[in-house]
Amino acid sequence: MPFPLPQMLADIGTLIECESPSADPVAVARSADVVAGLGTRLLGVAPERLGPTHLRWQFGGPSRVLSQPAAENRMQPRILVLGHHDTVWPLGSLAARPYEVEGGVLRGPGCFDMKAGLVIALCAVAGLPDRAGVTVLITGDEEIGSPTSRELIESTARGCAAALVFEGAADGGALKTERKGTSNYVVRAAGRAAHAGLEPERGVNASIELAHQLLAVSALGDPVLGTTVTPTVLSAGTSTNTVPAAGQFAVDVRAREVAEQHRVDRELRALHPALPGSRLAVSGGPNRPPLNAGASADLYARTIRLAAELGLDPPGCAAVGGGSDGNFTAGLGVPTLDGLGAVGGGAHADDEHVLVAQLPARVALVAALVENLLGSDIDPHG
Repeated sequence: MPFPLPQMLADIGTLIECESPSADPVAVARSADVVAGLGTRLLGVAPERLGPTHLRWQFGGPSRVLSQPAAENRMQPRILVLGHHDTVWPLGSLAARPYEVEGGVLRGPGCFDMKAGLVIALCAVAGLPDRAGVTVLITGDEEIGSPTSRELIESTARGCAAALVFEGAADGGALKTERKGTSNYVVRAAGRAAHAGLEPERGVNASIELAHQLLAVSALGDPVLGTTVTPTVLSAGTSTNTVPAAGQFAVDVRAREVAEQHRVDRELRALHPALPGSRLAVSGGPNRPPLNAGASADLYARTIRLAAELGLDPPGCAAVGGGSDGNFTAGLGVPTLDGLGAVGGGAHADDEHVLVAQLPARVALVAALVENLLGSDIDPHG
């Protein structure tokens, strides 16, 4: 069933205007209430509330192929529809970037990543003639690495025939068929404090130690394999006239292959101090496994065929460096297709936006894909 575009826009606006920065649990819990209300209206049933910020709708267990004789009927595997309602935008962002629709462009904090995607997902599922076999899972901590939802995502995804992820599309509406795996670390240096003017030679300078380690860490990437190892946030010292006794920097790692994640992990843990008397400690590790092209190939091919049948322009495909909860499902061996959310751009940026005209087509394409998967003879184990 088609959904009126004005109602879709109103629903997206409702989600945007309930700010939900990941680091504010009260705000995210409030947003979960709003998402639950919207989903209840569209889907006709209230969700399970799994903790204060995570929501799940499960419809009737796996569905049957009704066209087969009763003796040959067998259970079809489940389809997981996956999204998140938290954002990177702090409370008060709406004052400077209010929700608005002008010239066919929708704007507002979190519109593209990924509140418009949630409305697309809910409308697509709501329009299915039979939802049996569909699970919708919407979490509240994706933007900070899914620390409380990863186990829930993985337990829900196990045994599914497909996971469909509603992050915003890549440029031009392309679907995200590959994502790098992500790892996060903190490298800490411990030295010895001393007065910087009276007797600096008695100190062990943690800032200088960190400088050596920054250079060593930044050399661990492999451009040929697409592995990036990037030192990011850096801090050291307590006052301008004291030799720093301690400091640290964060490291962001992106890799296309699990083997590369493990290589970088080993090399980071093998770092050794450059200055006599200093000490190093490395914490952290891999967070999200890669989403490889093989995990999405069949789903992408199906989507292209369905787009042609619907008379829609076939979406392109893209490999991206950012991670999503689709990395977790792909890491389990579940076929996963990402980027099924809004067409637009500017995620996490001042120009975040959604192209309004693309919303109905996206709902139609997703609904056709879910219905196709539910009616297909799919082996969830490949």
